[in-house]
Amino acid sequence: MPSELTQEEVDERVAILKRFRQLLEQQRGKFREYLSVLERQRAMIETDNVDAMVSHAEIEQSIVSEIQTIQKVIDPMEAMYRSAYPAAPDSEIPRLQTDLGALRREVLAQNEKNRELLKTHMTTLRQQVISLKNPYANKKSIYAQESRSAAVVDIKL
Repeated sequence: MPSELTQEEVDERVAILKRFRQLLEQQRGKFREYLSVLERQRAMIETDNVDAMVSHAEIEQSIVSEIQTIQKVIDPMEAMYRSAYPAAPDSEIPRLQTDLGALRREVLAQNEKNRELLKTHMTTLRQQVISLKNPYANKKSIYAQESRSAAVVDIKL
């Protein structure tokens, strides 16, 4: 038989729910931002824009760090939410979690595509470097020739 909740307990549960929802929405925003960066990064890989690729990689690391930080807060908040709401009547939280799962899979798929594209691009570049011929390979350097000039110069003032 469920006992009657005090107003303080209700307020606490509402606060937990609001904060949990806020964290999930924040993480969803970060995943969308990450996906956008990955899509722009793909375009930079295809156009050989090395500076932009480096910039996008730095942004990517920052976003991944933020996602991990948010996740560290979400995990205990979810446990608190589950203990406060064992039979959660709110359908918004599971929907947000499903949305996050879909975004996470989409981010991982795009990240894999970028890695494959970059790997292919690096292989092509390596083959191009190997195929380059050194025009000076069989020529002697003018600086390495033996000269018959004097080794010592005598200067008198």
